[in-house]
Amino acid sequence: MHLTAPNASAKPRQPAILIVDDAPDHLGALRALMAQQGYQTFVATTGQRAITIAQRVYPDLILLDVVMPGMDGFETCRHLKEHPGTQHIPVIFMSAHADTDDIVAGFDSGAADFVSKPLRMGEVVARVRAQLNVRGHSKAQKEQTDRLRTIVNSMDEGLMVIESGGRIQYANPAAERHLGYGPNELAGQQLEELIGAVLAAEYRAYFSACEADPGRAVQASAREVLIRHRDGAMRSMDFSVTPMNAVEQLYVGLLHDITRHKQSETALQQAAMIDQLTQIANRRRFDTFLDQEWHRAMRSGQELSLVVLDVDHFKLYNDTLGHAAGDACLQQVAAALQSRALRATDLAARYGGEEFVLLFADTPLETALMQAESIRALIEALELPHPRSSTSPWLTVSVGVASVTPTQYDRIDQFFVAADRMMYAAKEAGRNRVMAARSLAMV
Repeated sequence: MHLTAPNASAKPRQPAILIVDDAPDHLGALRALMAQQGYQTFVATTGQRAITIAQRVYPDLILLDVVMPGMDGFETCRHLKEHPGTQHIPVIFMSAHADTDDIVAGFDSGAADFVSKPLRMGEVVARVRAQLNVRGHSKAQKEQTDRLRTIVNSMDEGLMVIESGGRIQYANPAAERHLGYGPNELAGQQLEELIGAVLAAEYRAYFSACEADPGRAVQASAREVLIRHRDGAMRSMDFSVTPMNAVEQLYVGLLHDITRHKQSETALQQAAMIDQLTQIANRRRFDTFLDQEWHRAMRSGQELSLVVLDVDHFKLYNDTLGHAAGDACLQQVAAALQSRALRATDLAARYGGEEFVLLFADTPLETALMQAESIRALIEALELPHPRSSTSPWLTVSVGVASVTPTQYDRIDQFFVAADRMMYAAKEAGRNRVMAARSLAMV
């Protein structure tokens, strides 16, 4: 049984280091050194492979050899810095050419540091640690700002910051969208213009009560109100107001368009999309479903688990047995996944090529691990011959699992990367196995 059990408690994740060097001796020594320091390691022997891995697992730091066949380190670094997902990853160049011109060229291409060959391993460790510390501090500050901005801008609920006199100081994109306004057009409007004089007077009285006794200020309960759209029509929405702790007395108003929500639910039910080959959900359907279950889990506080599965040596399988056999193989893998998606809150999907995903709502990591292992064993038990596999005479899969109880500070893409990284780690560990991450702290 190839099952990796979860730890009893969540631990801080290991920083991930991508080592890029075409010399096997250097690669092996650096990988062992980084592992001794407690880092998760990924390796590549070419610049193109390094770019592919970096855009897949988003390592925390890259040790990059300058002199490599084909794409050299400078060009590789420039490509990394041009991609939005990898441009902020620090790169430390390694080179036997340590003259000024080479060092300048390295920094010009986007490097954060430079170490000379032959490598002094103590120096490498110190420089890696220093860059990780710098990245950790700047990343934490940036993430805090980005989280707050992302939360407000991506909310489905409309959010307005309201002054005590009823003037709207700020409105997020959802509020503008719900009420038919363009960017920054809702700011400056009076609350009375939206909800009418009588209801606006009630809220002004609430504002006055909060200011008179700040210690007793509480959120005004959500209520259904009619709010005037820019086109003049009245829309039914849920509206709640909460005092803000600020130098200036301000209030946060939340809007939820009830009609739009019901229409979205109907559209979602009608938009079930199927992968034509495997007859299970496709990537677009999965992404929509994941977003829905993510927000439901945020409200309920329940755990969400994700399984990412990839067929081992699938290109060799296709090359050896032909694409018809490859298609039949994918159909049987899909059927194995679908056999475990038994609830309305479970969804199996073909994510692309030979990669599949399975989402379990309200499911802890331990249960998801057992399900993932049963899928792995079921696929191996099909005994689909794989003549050129170095892993097994039969077709096998590598599986990654991640689990999280999402909060408003977490991101869905981090959740997927955590499971995907564990799938990649399963391949690195020998394939035909399951590996798991307990939370988004693993990313």
